[in-house]
Amino acid sequence: MTVFVTGGAGFIGSALIRSLIENSQHHVVNIDKLSYASNLKALDSIASSERYVFEKTDICDLPKLHALFAKYRPTRLINLAAESHVDRSIDGPEIFIQSNIVGTFNLLEASRTYIEQSTESAKYFKFHHISTDEVYGDLEQGEPPFSETASFRPSSPYAASKASADHLVRAWGRTYNIPYVISNCSNNYGPWQCEEKLIPHFIMRALNREPLPVYGDGEQIRDWLHVSDHVAAILLMLDKPLADKHYNIGANNERTNRQVIELLCCYLSQLDKENGRENFKYQSLITQVEDRAGHDRRYAIDPSKLQNELNWKAKVEFESGLKQTVEWYYLQYYGSENSSHSLPSTSSQEV
Repeated sequence: MTVFVTGGAGFIGSALIRSLIENSQHHVVNIDKLSYASNLKALDSIASSERYVFEKTDICDLPKLHALFAKYRPTRLINLAAESHVDRSIDGPEIFIQSNIVGTFNLLEASRTYIEQSTESAKYFKFHHISTDEVYGDLEQGEPPFSETASFRPSSPYAASKASADHLVRAWGRTYNIPYVISNCSNNYGPWQCEEKLIPHFIMRALNREPLPVYGDGEQIRDWLHVSDHVAAILLMLDKPLADKHYNIGANNERTNRQVIELLCCYLSQLDKENGRENFKYQSLITQVEDRAGHDRRYAIDPSKLQNELNWKAKVEFESGLKQTVEWYYLQYYGSENSSHSLPSTSSQEV
């Protein structure tokens, strides 16, 4: 197959492309505008592959999307292109409306035109839209995790923009017969993630001996999913002849923000000890700051439909996955030549 991956230079997109090139015979076209969160270095290991092409394109540019469809004739499109940082959406929501809503609309319209051309490859086309558990809003302690039938109750501009995009995909699927899959994932983590996200953000601040500002009481709960497990789920959906399906992807790894931060501080202290560095108490950097507006208290997602229908199961236990992630950023910070550890693998087949 020829697979379009939008946002392929981002955290999840680059992990997906690495796995596609390393573990399949598919051709991959990476469509990315190269925003601040993109990192082509994450694709260095496969950049020379004859089955990989990079196209610097903004999904808000509809004529260019039409041209890419005509040039490469994809059989799959996996939409990972999105503005995704909640704090940024609160400070400046307009770009989230453009990228996440208008951009998704453009991809759907380009797909509709492509399908209507009735070429051989278009007969097998499928649109996989990657979304977030934040579209469901938050849960109280003790409430069951969100299923695929839960109502949308987005709290932030980011979540609202993703919920809007989800609705567009369903509507275009029903009205224009675009075969689609929507997946809503919980919080991802792992190597190569942009340093604005919680785990890499706090790792790098800690290594720089900067305060670790925790919103409110730090008891906000998130359900953590290792990026390799997410990629494995996407690949299962890629190869199945699914249409008009909706899956939640989560690993049942609920932790409070404070628990995550304290644990990564503990791992950093262990790494310092193993590498002969000063005995620094990273926990002393934790500081409490005013909570952000509309902050959701708890996310939890029920992946049982995906487990039952596609036999998927998360393989990475949170504590070991977080330890590997901390090691990876630690080595990026200090340089592998100065450490006794080797870089942990990011392949979905090896983690």
